[in-house]
Amino acid sequence: RICTLEMYYLRQNLKSKNMSWIKSNKVKLKAKRAFLKKGTCSRTFFYILNREFGHPKDNEEQAADYLAGGILQSGYQCGMLWGASLAVGAESYRRFNNQSVATGMAIKATQNVLDSFIQAANSPDCGEITNTDWKRKYSILKFLVTGKMVTCFKLAGKWAPDAVQAANDGLSQSVADLPATSLSCASEVVKRMGGTDEEMVIVAGLAGGIGLSGNACGALGAAIWMNSLQRIKDGTFKSSLTDPESEKILNVFLEVSNYEMECNKICGKQFESVEEHTEYIKSGGCKKLIETLGRR
Repeated sequence: RICTLEMYYLRQNLKSKNMSWIKSNKVKLKAKRAFLKKGTCSRTFFYILNREFGHPKDNEEQAADYLAGGILQSGYQCGMLWGASLAVGAESYRRFNNQSVATGMAIKATQNVLDSFIQAANSPDCGEITNTDWKRKYSILKFLVTGKMVTCFKLAGKWAPDAVQAANDGLSQSVADLPATSLSCASEVVKRMGGTDEEMVIVAGLAGGIGLSGNACGALGAAIWMNSLQRIKDGTFKSSLTDPESEKILNVFLEVSNYEMECNKICGKQFESVEEHTEYIKSGGCKKLIETLGRR
């Protein structure tokens, strides 16, 4: 009888492992197919995670295109991170009734996703992963000819199941350590651009350079995404390799930020928690930058 019970639990354990393996490989295959279909890593991961969560958002996903290549092909955080962060924000808005809680949890969950990505890619930055300068035609040609593009394709398949798991784990964390009010610089930009409560939470995780990492400015990413979304909604958006409207936003941003792209250099500090970032915004931190981007 004991042997029978042991065999039963062994079969159940193997069945569970097999189901996890099958699900993981399905997600990997979906990611690769989506990458080929959607064309950019940022849009692909917004698309993949939204569908794993069961809530497609076609317009919002398309608006993420110009975050690819490390935000307007600048080589900073990989577009997969930008897209995944936006999907985390969208899911956080659905899971939590309180907008402040949803904002804080989007930031915390994005930190989880960021850690997972670094484990998979050894770096958060597109430039380091691809070893490509997207502003130089020769470097882009080298990327294509040497097969580096396959590296991104493989990374997308490899990380997709972990990205879904990291997002779910991150959004399942306790809300107990969140401040009474959680703010995000990225959300404040979208608010000033006329965004909805949902759109504000979607970008929340971009705060502090994506998950408070201090990397390329999340407020800039939010402005580019929101501007694209507005043009998609009014029918004036056109997909292309370059986007004059987004480039204008980048140029205005650089003027205000003294030509710094990274959050920790712009702010002169590294944020350690949602509460610290919130207090920074409350006290007027990055006020001029947020107001300027909010007018785009």
